[in-house]
Amino acid sequence: MRVPDPQLGPPRSGALAVHRAVAAGAFRRYATYRAATAAGAFTNTVFGFILAYTFLALWHARPGLGGYDTTQAVTYIWISQALLVTVAVWGGGFQDDVQERFRSGDIAVDLYRPVDFQAWWLATDLGRAAFHLLTRGAVPTLAGVLVFHIRLPRSPLVWAAFLLSVLLAVVVSFGLRFLVSLTGFWLHDSEGIRAVTLAVAMFFSGMLLPITLFPGFLGRLAAVLPWAALIQIPTDVLLERRTGTALATGLAFQLVWAAGLFAAGRATLALAVRKVVVQGG
Repeated sequence: MRVPDPQLGPPRSGALAVHRAVAAGAFRRYATYRAATAAGAFTNTVFGFILAYTFLALWHARPGLGGYDTTQAVTYIWISQALLVTVAVWGGGFQDDVQERFRSGDIAVDLYRPVDFQAWWLATDLGRAAFHLLTRGAVPTLAGVLVFHIRLPRSPLVWAAFLLSVLLAVVVSFGLRFLVSLTGFWLHDSEGIRAVTLAVAMFFSGMLLPITLFPGFLGRLAAVLPWAALIQIPTDVLLERRTGTALATGLAFQLVWAAGLFAAGRATLALAVRKVVVQGG
């Protein structure tokens, strides 16, 4: 079945208004799931305690490991827990909706809408990320502040750089997940690929251990892969391990991967919709 170009949409000013409304709608949608949010924040906090005490034992045995002192190492754990769902290291978010629409065939309806398909889902993901940063991000961090000695910056400029880095991390994450979701045009079900990318993201994002602890070639490889933009860079920005040129380099790294993945998603989408066969007819 032939479909129109999903990259065509309303004029730019109108499109921006639409995408702002979509992001706001996504924020409100996630805000309705109060019990799930509370349970998720509790889970993040519990895992934060487990990992924090594990890191304390490790850094007691190996002080200064990876260039982090003990306070920085514990802070790293709580910030990474705050970012886990915000940047969707485990996947999810819009992916669940897109996958369901592949199964039902409603993906064809999405492609006929007079809005940019990719930008629509990006706006949805930004709304989701904003909600989770304010809820499942803030609660574990507050728990860490109350129980442990963690180091948070006092300068508003550092916080501004951190929020910019988190925004870029969400866009990089979206780019990766969007490419995975697009495999549904050929496979009708991207769950297998999602499972593989989840394991890769957990390891190479710095979620389990800071990338600076990876040995030799593995550490050099992890530092240039897009997953480093998800956890490692934003956390180092907040810890003020990236300042001056290092800060600019880190943000540029995120921006390049965000732009590259967005362009790759656009090219793949254009290829996928040249001829769409909807499952079931």
